Amino acid sequence: MTKYLFTSESVSEGHPDKVADQISDAILDNFLAQDPHSRVACETLVTTGQVIIAGEITSANYVDVQSVARRTIAEIGYTKAEYKFEAESCGILTALHEQSADIARGVDVQGAGDQGMMFGYATAETENFMPLTLDLAHTLVYTLARIRKEGQQMTYLRPDAKSQVTIEYNDLGEPLRIDTIVVSTQHDEGVSQEQIRRDIETILLPRVATRDHRYAELLKGNFRLLVNPTGNFVIGGPHGDTGLTGRKIIVDTYGGRGAHGGGAFSGKDPSKVDRSAAYAARWIAKNMVAAGVAREMLVQVSYAIGVAEPVSICVNTYGTGICSDEQIAAKIQQLFDLTPAGIIRDLKLLNPIYEPTARYGHMGRTPQIVKREFRDGNGQPFTLEVELFTWEKLNRVDDIRKAFGL
Repeated sequence: MTKYLFTSESVSEGHPDKVADQISDAILDNFLAQDPHSRVACETLVTTGQVIIAGEITSANYVDVQSVARRTIAEIGYTKAEYKFEAESCGILTALHEQSADIARGVDVQGAGDQGMMFGYATAETENFMPLTLDLAHTLVYTLARIRKEGQQMTYLRPDAKSQVTIEYNDLGEPLRIDTIVVSTQHDEGVSQEQIRRDIETILLPRVATRDHRYAELLKGNFRLLVNPTGNFVIGGPHGDTGLTGRKIIVDTYGGRGAHGGGAFSGKDPSKVDRSAAYAARWIAKNMVAAGVAREMLVQVSYAIGVAEPVSICVNTYGTGICSDEQIAAKIQQLFDLTPAGIIRDLKLLNPIYEPTARYGHMGRTPQIVKREFRDGNGQPFTLEVELFTWEKLNRVDDIRKAFGL
């Protein structure tokens, strides 16, 4: 039996690229909360003391874009002048205009908002059907952010952080052990690297171990732990590195497993198949694997601008399927409506559900109904109840089993 190493990374909500993603998606949500048919393609750049927001937006309602950006930055944790990027004092420039009439023409007839190919992936190696390397990497930076926001331990933490996890697998794709964990966390001046490493070992990792029995077992083993490998991480966030919307597409999806069509998600309303079809492909792959059709599955769908039906559907089960990949692809076409309108309807994508996706991954999350607060064009707050991560629901398993005779 052969063995191999595979690595995935994740980044915290304070990473500059994720700051940009969250601002873009917060703006999208605030438009959708008032006008569910808003067309939004919003890009954000963040750097030292500056936010630049550009793109195309067509909506029946007004949103105070600057206020949304400042609230988002504050919630992430950039609230101190010493970070050189602070919610209340940073400059915000906007360059927004209406959606192109040529693009709108194709979408208005319920066609795809652009050409391209999108992928969805699922694997039976974890309970949420995600690669274990990415799942653990997300948990590390999420837990680190929780510790920072609780303010009781590791009080020197700043918002920017990254993690990386390398796991050894056998040739059946089963995880054997953790080989290496890398944690890089921004911190206050004057904190020793020895203290940070000790706290990672005695505070962060034990908390991560309590979140999942798989983590607890794997973290008992011997592995290499690298903490702030450069030796110092005081300067970080948008002051340390310019952030842009859409630069963490592998963190957002499957950590390098499967494939990626190249289109980013954040800041795009669901008429853009870059986003909606990628969610649909994940929904299909997850339900197929959960139904027992395969242990691992990659689903590709492709579109032409202005055309509703997919140009192609392709499946790869890596030899784990109960029948041929071609037969599975044909069943998918029968079972799922993959027109943009069908995807938007089935996954309830016109709701303001997107800002939570812009941190700690769009896939592998827990579907949940939450109440979210927004502000209308006059600045008055209002609350909407929405369902998050609908593409993670296992609501088609019975249909799939029936179709395959399982």
